[in-house]
Amino acid sequence: MTFFDPSTEDLDVPTIRKHAVRLAKAGLVGLVCMGSNGEAVHLTRAERKTVINETRSALVEAGFSNVPVIAGASEQSIRGTIDLCKESYEAGAEYALIVPPSYYRYATGNDQTLYEFFTSVADGSPIPLILYNYPGAVAGIDMDSDLIIRISQHPNIVGTKFTCANTGKLTRVASALHAITPSSPLAPAQRKFPSTKTEAVHPYVAFGGIADFSLQTLASGGSAILAGGANVIPKLCVQIFNLWSAGRFTEAMEAQELLSKADWVLTKAAIPGTKSAIQSYYGYGGFPRRPLARLSAEQAEAVAEKIKDAMEVEKSLPDIA
Repeated sequence: MTFFDPSTEDLDVPTIRKHAVRLAKAGLVGLVCMGSNGEAVHLTRAERKTVINETRSALVEAGFSNVPVIAGASEQSIRGTIDLCKESYEAGAEYALIVPPSYYRYATGNDQTLYEFFTSVADGSPIPLILYNYPGAVAGIDMDSDLIIRISQHPNIVGTKFTCANTGKLTRVASALHAITPSSPLAPAQRKFPSTKTEAVHPYVAFGGIADFSLQTLASGGSAILAGGANVIPKLCVQIFNLWSAGRFTEAMEAQELLSKADWVLTKAAIPGTKSAIQSYYGYGGFPRRPLARLSAEQAEAVAEKIKDAMEVEKSLPDIA
């Protein structure tokens, strides 16, 4: 997330750095800057670069240089998106997270145009791309598994974030592209279907896009999650992956039930509620940039109360460092 001074709405760089290190200590193995929860659409290009650079710098200084930074880098044109990928790379990002162009949805929302958009951006980007399938943010454009698999044949396209929450689609893509997945006695020893991708700069990664289907992502052959809820409840997210890897499915289900209930509270409260939850439980967080509204004291208290059960477990779990 991106944090601001509550009075001026200037970037709160010390808090941005503090937050990145807290998440890495909690066990997250990659961080997203300038995604949906990062309020990228509220920032200038210079501010976006600052957030990426400060996040990368904070991780390195804290001993987490192995934790990659994924940067949201979406614009409406191919040229603009390539430029943003280059700027993200210069600021320290290792991957770019890209949504389909949607302002001219009537002209761009077809398979061929989307294919040409993503593959052209991949041709010009200095860092690998992760497709971001989030229909709610792009005028309803929802890429199906056939299109995602076709686009992902490009060697510089290395993953997809499924915020569409379609686990069937995730399963088909993960199987076809031989996505990496955590080892577990609950998972097949090897995939039944060979990869349809012959060249790549990185093994394919299939991300669940919401924390409330973390376990379902793993059971579907997925790799990991990229989820806003992990800003608040990161260690519980990690715990589900650890339980899956250990073959402790019943305990993983119990943890997922707890996470899903809390994540739904955060989803409904959106960015203002997620920031208020961080403020309530970690002492920082503040508010989003306008025009996003601030929660009232009563609303913030209600969010904190509704996620209390999950936060009690979260607070009981150790950091990894």
